[in-house]
Amino acid sequence: MLTVVTSESYTAFVTALQRDISESLSARPRIADEKYFTGKLLKTASGEVEITPALAKQLYKYLLKNDYTDADDKIAEAYHTAKQAGTLAALPPELAAYTDQIFQLIDSVFSDAQLPPLDNGRNHKTNPLNANFDRHEFQALWERINHKAAYAVDFKTPELVSKCVKALDEGLHVSPLLYTVATGSQAVDVTYEQLQSGDGFTLESTATEKLRTSVYSAVKYDLMGKLAEATQLTRSTLATILQGIRADVFSQYKTNPEDFIASVSRLINEQKATVIVEHLTYDTIADTHSIDIFTKDKRQIDMTKAGKTLNKHIYDYVFTDSDTERAFVKELDTDPAVVVYAKLPKGFFIPTPVGNYNPDWAIAFQEGTVKHVYFVAETKGSMSSMQLREIEKARIDCARKFFAKLNQDLPLPPVRYEVVDSYATLLTWVK
Repeated sequence: MLTVVTSESYTAFVTALQRDISESLSARPRIADEKYFTGKLLKTASGEVEITPALAKQLYKYLLKNDYTDADDKIAEAYHTAKQAGTLAALPPELAAYTDQIFQLIDSVFSDAQLPPLDNGRNHKTNPLNANFDRHEFQALWERINHKAAYAVDFKTPELVSKCVKALDEGLHVSPLLYTVATGSQAVDVTYEQLQSGDGFTLESTATEKLRTSVYSAVKYDLMGKLAEATQLTRSTLATILQGIRADVFSQYKTNPEDFIASVSRLINEQKATVIVEHLTYDTIADTHSIDIFTKDKRQIDMTKAGKTLNKHIYDYVFTDSDTERAFVKELDTDPAVVVYAKLPKGFFIPTPVGNYNPDWAIAFQEGTVKHVYFVAETKGSMSSMQLREIEKARIDCARKFFAKLNQDLPLPPVRYEVVDSYATLLTWVK
């Protein structure tokens, strides 16, 4: 098995490789007919033997009879399969004396069936739990964070309406509908080969224009229904919001109804998230997350994003999505103060009014080396709240309230939760 590590996706790599192989073989003959075989020289111990038209005809009939060529006289997969299995039919008596040379000649004909079916061997691996999972430090950390909680929200609708109206008046910008006109011409006497290769037409010009007419009357949209579906607010509340915004802001609906609905929904949801979090409270419940969430998904997985084998993680490999996470893992795994850590599975989540939230990391430090032994961290490329979406900020604020409630209710050493952009930032919280 050949394993290749590339900087591109498996599909792109295989496609390019197959194309390169095909191109490198394309100079070879593709048709195994009488014309091709006639005149070829067979090298034997007693000298060279030329294939006569009669011998070429015998060889051609041999291939046809055994279905070793297809309707286009190309070497078929059946030939390669039989050869690999050692079950090729015997050659006619006139050709038997040149068996090895004849099959070498047949093999010199290019065949699509010769292209290897490449398999991504990196997909066929598992990432089992290791001994770090059973360490008492990790089990103690898990005991502190695996509790579930329910949330309650109590806010006044007028407050939400006021915030939404202000956000829409200040931030709603609907993109106008654009269309592109491309002009091209077909080549004179275009050939089949040109059409296959995409050379039959020549692009002469392109121009992008803004739609000048209103589409408001051309297509009917259920504005209130779509907004209610996207925001989970009542039609009455939504009507109050839309009635409160400026006329010039609402007039953008005619410009591009679909973008208007999407943009209004996003801005309302952002304001809803902010208001909800301000009035959110958590209560711990008896239910807990099952430890089986760490072993529930045992499918073979793509290892292309896995780094080196780790020493302190609960799995041998961890899968990262950014340079920030990769650098974070490297320092976690080499810091003597860290005992064990885990990238939390998606089965571990905190319920919030704006969707379930899955923190990134759970970390246990060596007792006596840090102020906060148990830590849950969210890694972000930027610490600036301006660069975090409102929904992300809302979920993070909910997580802070969740862990604060756990620390208040449980008679155990507390767990610290923070958002960090590097391991150095994390250390400023634990030291």
